[in-house]
Amino acid sequence: MSDASYPTDLRYTPEHEWVKSTGEDTVRVGITAFAQEALGDVVYVSAPSIGDAVTAGDSCGEVESTKSVSDLYSPLSGEVVAVNDALDATPELVNSDPYGDGWIFEVRVSDPATIDGLMDATAYEGQLG
Repeated sequence: MSDASYPTDLRYTPEHEWVKSTGEDTVRVGITAFAQEALGDVVYVSAPSIGDAVTAGDSCGEVESTKSVSDLYSPLSGEVVAVNDALDATPELVNSDPYGDGWIFEVRVSDPATIDGLMDATAYEGQLG
C-alpha cells in the first residue's frame, strides 16, 4: 500500500473504517482501501438508516462482495444523519473511490472528543503490519 492509500486527514479504526469530520459534531464513515481490497468487488452495501442510534464498536450494517459478507461497525456513538443512497445503484463506488463517493453513512457524534481517540493514518498503517 502506498501512503496515498490512507489519507492523513482521516481517522481510522481497527475494523478498517475511516472517519472524516464534516462539521462540528458530524462525521462521514466509509471503509478503507485495505478493507475494500480484501473484500473484492462490492455488490451490495447495507447501511444503517437515518435516525438510527449507533454505538461505537457495534455492527450497524454489512458490505457484501463477490467473495464474502463483512460486518460494518460504527466507529463512534451517535445518530445517523445521512446515508449514501448512490450505493444502492452503484455499490462498486466503495471499490473505485473508498474515500470519496464510496462513503457509507454520516453520524452526529454524541461526544465529539471521541474522534481524537481513533487512529491516525500512521497508526492505522502500523497495525496493518
